[in-house]
Amino acid sequence: MVGDGNHVVGAGDGAAKATATVTEAQLAALHDAFTSVRAEIPPEDPATDRAAELLDELEEAVTTPQTDLTTMAYVRRWFATNLPALAGSVAALLVHPVVAQLAEAAGGGLAAGYHDLVNG
Repeated sequence: MVGDGNHVVGAGDGAAKATATVTEAQLAALHDAFTSVRAEIPPEDPATDRAAELLDELEEAVTTPQTDLTTMAYVRRWFATNLPALAGSVAALLVHPVVAQLAEAAGGGLAAGYHDLVNG
């Protein structure tokens, strides 16, 4: 998950691999991308609070040592259904180069699942 200083933190080999793969500057750029999408949430929309919560969940899902594909898929579908004007921005977060790097660093089935998620 992202810590206070935009560090990848966690235990086990996945965290060490992800930390070695993604720089602090790259994590900061990803965080900035999430901040930009949060700013797009219409304040008057009844779904505003839930949208902000889901973006927080998505940011955590993409930055954990074991990328959470289930949350990524759920959040993408939720925005497509409930705030379709932001669905493209959320999809852009999912294909962000740093997210791809983190998914690759997780390795194995997670990397393949990530590619299925963003390509399907």
